[in-house]
Amino acid sequence: SQINEDGILVPLTEAVDPIDLEDYLNTHPITVESGPLRDLLEFPPDDIEVVYTPRECRTLVSAVPEESEMDPHVRDCVRSYTEDWAIVNRKYHKLGTGFNPNTLDKQKERQKGLPKQVFESDEAPDGNSYHDEQDDLKRRSMSIDDTPRGSWACSIFDLKNSLPDALLPNLLDRTPNEEIDHHNEDQRKSNRHKELFALHPAPDEEEPIERLSIPEVPKEHFGQRLLVKCLSLKFEIEIEPIFASLALYDVKEKKKISENFYFDLNSEQMKGMLRPHVPPAAISTLARSAIFSITYPSQDVFLVIKLEKVLQQGDIGECAEPYMIFKESDAAKNKEKLEKLKCQAEQFCQRLGKYRMPFAWTAIHLMNIVSSAGSLERDSTEVEVERKGSWSERRNSSIVGRRSLERTTSGDEACNLTSFRPATLTVTNFFKQEGDRLSDEDLYKFLADMRRPSSVLRRLRPITAQLKIDISPAPENPHYCLTPELLQVKLYPDSRVRPTREILEFPARDVYVPNTTYRNLLYVYPQSLNFANRQGSARNITVKVQFMYGEDPSNAMPVIFGKSSCPEFSKEAYTAVVYHNRSPDFHEEIKIKLPATLTDHHHLLFTFYHVSCQQKQNTPLETPVGYTWIPMLQNGRLKTGQFCLPVSLEKPPQAYSVLSPEVPLPGMKWVDNHKGVFNVEVVAVSSLHTQDPYLDKFFALVHALDEHMFPVRIGDMRIMENNLENELKSSISALNSSQLEPVVRFLHLLLDKLILLVVRPPVIAGQIVNLGQASFEAMASIINRLHKNLDGNQDQHGRNSLLASYIYYVFRPGGLGGSVHYATMARSAVRPASLNLNRSRSLSNSNPDISGTPTSPDDEVRSIIGSKATDRSCNRMSSHTETSSFLQTLTGRLPTKKLFHEELALQWVVCSGSVREAALQQAWFFFELMVKSMVHHLYFADKLDASRKNRFPERFMDDVNALVSTIAGDIVSRFQKDTEMVERLNTSLAFFLNDLLSVMDRGFVFGLIKTCYKQVSSKLYSLTNPSNLVSLRLDFLRIICSHEHYVTLNLPCSLLTPPASPSPSVSSATSQSSGFSTNVQDQKIANMFELSVPFRQQHYLAGLVLTELAVILDPDAEGLFGLHKKVINMVHNLLSSHDSDPRYADPQVKARVAMLYLPLIGVIMETVPQLYDFTESHNQRGRPSCVTADDYEGESGSMISQTVAMAIAGTSVPQLTRQHSTFSTESSRSLLICLLWVLKNADESVLQKWFTDLSVLQLNRLLDLLYLCVSCFEYKGKKVFERMNSLTFKKSKDMRAKLEEAILGSIGARQEMVRRKRSPSGSAFGSQENLRWRKDMTHWRQNTEKLDKSRAEIEHEALIDGNLATEANLIILDTLEIVVQTVSVTESKESILGGVLKVLLHSMACNQSALYLQHCFATQRALVSKFPELLFEEETEQCADLCLRLLRHCSSSISTIRSHASASLYLLMRQNFEIGNNFARVKMQVTMSLSSLVGTSQNFNEEFLRRSLKTILTYAEEDLELRETTFPDQVQDLVFNLHMILSDTVKMKEHQEDPEMLIDLMYRIAKGYQNSPDLRLTWLQNMAGKHSERSNHAESAQCLVHSAALVAEYLSMLEDRKYLPVGCVTFQNISSNVLEESAVSDDVVSPDEEGICSGKYFTEAGLVGLLEQAAASFSMAGMYEAVNEVYKVLIPIHEANRDAKKLSTIHGKLQEAFSKIVHQVMIWIFSCSVNYDQTKTAHQGKKCFNRLHESCQMWGPSPADTVGT
Repeated sequence: SQINEDGILVPLTEAVDPIDLEDYLNTHPITVESGPLRDLLEFPPDDIEVVYTPRECRTLVSAVPEESEMDPHVRDCVRSYTEDWAIVNRKYHKLGTGFNPNTLDKQKERQKGLPKQVFESDEAPDGNSYHDEQDDLKRRSMSIDDTPRGSWACSIFDLKNSLPDALLPNLLDRTPNEEIDHHNEDQRKSNRHKELFALHPAPDEEEPIERLSIPEVPKEHFGQRLLVKCLSLKFEIEIEPIFASLALYDVKEKKKISENFYFDLNSEQMKGMLRPHVPPAAISTLARSAIFSITYPSQDVFLVIKLEKVLQQGDIGECAEPYMIFKESDAAKNKEKLEKLKCQAEQFCQRLGKYRMPFAWTAIHLMNIVSSAGSLERDSTEVEVERKGSWSERRNSSIVGRRSLERTTSGDEACNLTSFRPATLTVTNFFKQEGDRLSDEDLYKFLADMRRPSSVLRRLRPITAQLKIDISPAPENPHYCLTPELLQVKLYPDSRVRPTREILEFPARDVYVPNTTYRNLLYVYPQSLNFANRQGSARNITVKVQFMYGEDPSNAMPVIFGKSSCPEFSKEAYTAVVYHNRSPDFHEEIKIKLPATLTDHHHLLFTFYHVSCQQKQNTPLETPVGYTWIPMLQNGRLKTGQFCLPVSLEKPPQAYSVLSPEVPLPGMKWVDNHKGVFNVEVVAVSSLHTQDPYLDKFFALVHALDEHMFPVRIGDMRIMENNLENELKSSISALNSSQLEPVVRFLHLLLDKLILLVVRPPVIAGQIVNLGQASFEAMASIINRLHKNLDGNQDQHGRNSLLASYIYYVFRPGGLGGSVHYATMARSAVRPASLNLNRSRSLSNSNPDISGTPTSPDDEVRSIIGSKATDRSCNRMSSHTETSSFLQTLTGRLPTKKLFHEELALQWVVCSGSVREAALQQAWFFFELMVKSMVHHLYFADKLDASRKNRFPERFMDDVNALVSTIAGDIVSRFQKDTEMVERLNTSLAFFLNDLLSVMDRGFVFGLIKTCYKQVSSKLYSLTNPSNLVSLRLDFLRIICSHEHYVTLNLPCSLLTPPASPSPSVSSATSQSSGFSTNVQDQKIANMFELSVPFRQQHYLAGLVLTELAVILDPDAEGLFGLHKKVINMVHNLLSSHDSDPRYADPQVKARVAMLYLPLIGVIMETVPQLYDFTESHNQRGRPSCVTADDYEGESGSMISQTVAMAIAGTSVPQLTRQHSTFSTESSRSLLICLLWVLKNADESVLQKWFTDLSVLQLNRLLDLLYLCVSCFEYKGKKVFERMNSLTFKKSKDMRAKLEEAILGSIGARQEMVRRKRSPSGSAFGSQENLRWRKDMTHWRQNTEKLDKSRAEIEHEALIDGNLATEANLIILDTLEIVVQTVSVTESKESILGGVLKVLLHSMACNQSALYLQHCFATQRALVSKFPELLFEEETEQCADLCLRLLRHCSSSISTIRSHASASLYLLMRQNFEIGNNFARVKMQVTMSLSSLVGTSQNFNEEFLRRSLKTILTYAEEDLELRETTFPDQVQDLVFNLHMILSDTVKMKEHQEDPEMLIDLMYRIAKGYQNSPDLRLTWLQNMAGKHSERSNHAESAQCLVHSAALVAEYLSMLEDRKYLPVGCVTFQNISSNVLEESAVSDDVVSPDEEGICSGKYFTEAGLVGLLEQAAASFSMAGMYEAVNEVYKVLIPIHEANRDAKKLSTIHGKLQEAFSKIVHQVMIWIFSCSVNYDQTKTAHQGKKCFNRLHESCQMWGPSPADTVGT
């Protein structure tokens, strides 16, 4: 816990009081001039703006009504469909983490131009290639028997002839250490990769919680689109024109799902027959291709083709007969008959050309075409399909309806129309129409029947014909397209080209998409007429349909769309005639363009005619036989639906149109006593008429307010002004009863109007009426209805996309809704002058006297006001000031204005009960409205430049505070009950606060954050399982921190003032950095590195993030284990986003950003025991082959097991005590990369000061961390990537981590909405529900991914990994240098240098790039030259390690590595010599290392090492300074000796395949080192290793016994301990040959001499280790008596040390050994029973066996001969 300013403790689990950011910035003026640092200190001035972007229009001219006079509702609708989008633009928003994911593509972009790092493991040649180079060597090498160790002469000759590597310049100069350091640092820092995270893959997360997608632009809805082209229609006989139409029907829904498409495929000659009746055709009616839209494709959709012909005498059967009996092939035979038919047809065309009769029809089962791959079962319609080449998938999914629309009816296979192969159909059979079966009902029966195999239709005699149609998915942007209103769709290059028609869809079920374009169409469907009871002749009946605007016959409007080959519009339409039928059915569709403004006089007029088909004297062509009509408006609402109308026998009287025909008009005669005899259906497709009574009433009342006209007529009611308020309120609450579909269609307008009522309370009867509460409730309920019913239409935060789009694009605070917003002159001059101007409503602004609007007022007002309404960009408000008084005098009342956000906050705070609950459920909506309103207000009131303290009034701030506080309370109190709702609420609140940071007083917002934290903290104390609540808080914090100016909010440049703590500050280091005021009081550097109160106050958000990390990673944190991944990802995500942020590219700026994360180093140091131990995985992985030989303490090549080696070595590997649960590899890796990022980017001087303050213990912890980092980011090697690629499954560790998380319950309901359905016990696989959200996030991902990566991808992965390894290790090296500097500066803490060396050596042992190694060797040389005694006196262990590493790299295949390694090795000898004129220690270690390398390494290449030896010789020859000393000779001796060993190696390699020879050779080499105990030991161990590789355990054990004897011999000289074996004599019982190991006479070698017996085995622990290994080998070899002998030597040692544990183990092992002996004796007795007398006792047998075994033992083999035993 930390101390606050007042000396109060603030534990990490609680939030501190934030700093007042605005005050701080005011009182600390920025001293930096411009530049990237300056931008870090304050939000940019252009941070936020309101942009008006014109909406995109699909058509060349936008769809608007033609009339200039429009009523207010129409005007509002049109405005709503045409006005610009009002978008609040946060210019830098895209740079926040929410929009700036570290995606793969982005990574690839950032990885361009990476250099390829050279790794020896990738370069390493195959095992056999070097054999050829060395054939000459083989020839030269002598047979083993010539000399025991080759010949000196030969060896030296080889060495003299080899070439050295390049020498490093200035290596031997005496340069001051500082200069060397500077030079090394410059080299290290040049050409470094700037962005560490670009090299590190992002952690595997679900969709990050802070991701908010920009909503889709509202646009017109289309289903899946289908292009149908009609190519040709040909009958067996061609005698007359035939007219065709196409439409889609859904059999299951019994619904026509598209309007008709009329097309004409007649030849010019046939068309000519109709010339007198047809005016010239408009090009729009000549279309032969159409685009159909299908929102709900299913197996029930049919394409129905209907044919009509000109009316002629005779019923349909007679007229169709010729088409059935004549065949085209017999044309010549039937010439005369055909001529006669043609003649008749011409007559009918002349006379009856304007009437049609039904002829034939057919249907195509659409899904057969789409789904069949060509093999189409023959339909009863005999459809032939030929397929085109495959259609490339060029459609995007957005056209396939919104997600809510994809609920295909159950049982349907998914029908996809976007990607089938185009097909050409040839329809060969048509059915003739039955005159009495024309209705849609009959059609559905036929279609259902067609799907049955035994179709009735198949038995009918067909009309044979050929209709060719192309069906294909519609292209994305087809050219030459016309909308259903005949507007040209964009890309219409030439008006003379035959167009394609877009056919309007009538969706099978509701579609929930708001209107965005003006559309106002009416479809009239006459269905049937019953004239059975009408007197007089009326048989061939046609209905003439007209749309009238008055009662005079001339008042018919030209608004009826033409069919095909005719004018675009006409004034009348006729239905087809059924011959001699008094009760005909009709199948006509009459499409009408409705006028925008309808009056009471608009009506549909139906006139019924009898058509006389025969030409008789004095008989007119048509005789009117009845009239009826439908008024278009009823009480102001459009009249649509099914009608059954009475028909009048005579023309209707005057003023009929305002009445309905059902009204009994006096003196009129009706057919059948005024009964309904005419059935007709009227359908409107309109974005003006809501066709919902509740919506209509609401809009009507709102417009009544605007117009101020009373009484208002609504339905049958007349509402007076005094009654208006109640009616208005009840109509608002009745909105709940309206149908959802119209609510969604008119959503934008509806919300606009509700908001308007809040902002501009109406004045009714002189009183201001407050409708804020009613509107708020209505909005809350509408939004919840949408949420519940359209649940497929939501993003991951539960935001409905329609509502999100409304807020983002449409919503304008100050409600610019409708006429009201423009001061528009009233149209009627009759009204009193005081009402002559509709009330103008301006944008919210703070000055109540100003009225008017900054967006284009009406032209008339412009002319009145003059040109003062200037461009809104220069002075947004001033131009409107003068207008206010003028408006006041006109309207007689001052417009009262409220600011929407203030009113909304107030309503929300005071609401309660169900309303409050509804608002909470959809809090995001109100929050986003509020924020947009705030921005608009600031923008248009020119307050964005004002100080943030004065932007909003106090009471509004109080409301916001109360609101946030109560909502935080809800989250805390309900998170266990309403999980899903609380998660939505939590994220909504966080996004709200994030938004507020852009517009409000930021200190105030920090206060709100603290309020939320406080509520959570107090709840956490009482919880047993806190992880769910903490998880919510993490989401909350992560969203707030995704703010694009997160860094600026943290005051990255503030200098922490030390707290007034009780204890005075101990060590002070001034922190001054460029550009900031230099007069700063000294501050304790620790404050910057600890989560101290000043740190948490001034870097508020970063403090919260790091505090969460510290608290959750704390090993004692109860129940938070499952959140590790989550909190680590949060930090990783932030850092990775800073890393790629262009604003922080400048290193100085990045250092400032890194300063916010300095405490991260401490937090991670605390977690060292919990981090995944990457060093362990090394040994499991067995290291890439190039480094197997590495260190002989515990790699696969050596004999001594890892644990024993650890015991022997003390700790050569950092031993981390792991009592805690460990983090997963992924989490640990993420944490370490974050650590490296901070170390890379932080200011080095600051780091150094902090290191100076740290204790030795803490510094060692840091070094442990760096050690882990080396292993963690080790390069895997190309071969590993290839191997990983061959494994096809996704790595299981991720799954394990995910499963752990699921079990430990840190997965929120956002990811597992499955909780609703789960049993209370909860399932371990909670995360499975994710599949619903992110298919690509799941473990089936590999099915979609290409599994086999290409060669290039593997190369790329290796390239990235190589660069990451290099950069990570260089950062580690930089940090080690800082630590070393710290030691140099403070001249204390030298004890940590051993740790530094340990990390350095470990990094040399790993798989490193050439680039890193040369810097590493440079650092190592500098370290040795600064602290020579470190290696040669204190860390002797490390000296041995270093020699081994250097030699290992001296044999590298890469020349730069070799030159650096040889330089380091030479300097090491030189420095050792300078300390004491002798470098015995280095000599000893190098010789031993080489022996060890040679014995164990697989791919060791002596050619390379020979070159390095030559390089060392060359250095010695050129070293002028030491030329006079014995040094050059000593070096030469050493090198020759090493070269001898090398030559032996060559021989050993020759005998690689001959184990006996190989061991013999090794035995001789070992013998050659009789006077060098360390080397002899090394070779004995090498032999033991070789033996055990071949499972020769007995021989291996003997070698180990010899080793132990050798160690004992020298130990007894060094230490006088009674319990240790006296020397090799002790071991005689095991092997008589051990006397070979007796020490050479004292004059030859003394164990006290520098560098002799310094190895780790020449210790008591080493001896014990060797003996334990020997016992184990004997045991494996089955020589149990020998096991006993070995333990006889061991037991006294353990007894002396009182090591009871070891003793119990030993006695256990002895018991095992003796039991086995007994067991073998029994077997032996049975097998010898033939030779021995049965009476011998088992006891004697055992004795006998023992003797036998002992006698074997006496003949102890020499280690070399053992192979043969």
